[in-house]
Amino acid sequence: MKIADQYIKLVEWSEEDQCYIGSSPGFIGSCCHGSDETEVYKQLCSIVDEWVDIHQKEELPLPESVVNKSFSGKFVIRVGKDLHKALAIKAARSDESLNSLCVNLLRNSIVRKG
Repeated sequence: MKIADQYIKLVEWSEEDQCYIGSSPGFIGSCCHGSDETEVYKQLCSIVDEWVDIHQKEELPLPESVVNKSFSGKFVIRVGKDLHKALAIKAARSDESLNSLCVNLLRNSIVRKG
């Protein structure tokens, strides 16, 4: 496996730009675009390869990849007192824990947006 293979590569349709846009989250922002999804992906792979080469040649640290990263399943989020209260009330009305409510809301938000 090449080092570049450890980085996420996303090609997404942009309604605003009416084209596909390629990026590598955590490494390279939007860096290529086009009307053919496959071609944009090929461009993106080449760009990520080039960036890895540049980092290695210039002895720059590469950003951490999420490929081999382990996640605990826990994170802290600050939401403000009013939102915290509203979520706690909604959880109580739904007869579920605040944690379960928030997990379900987040999961549903991700599933809807894809």
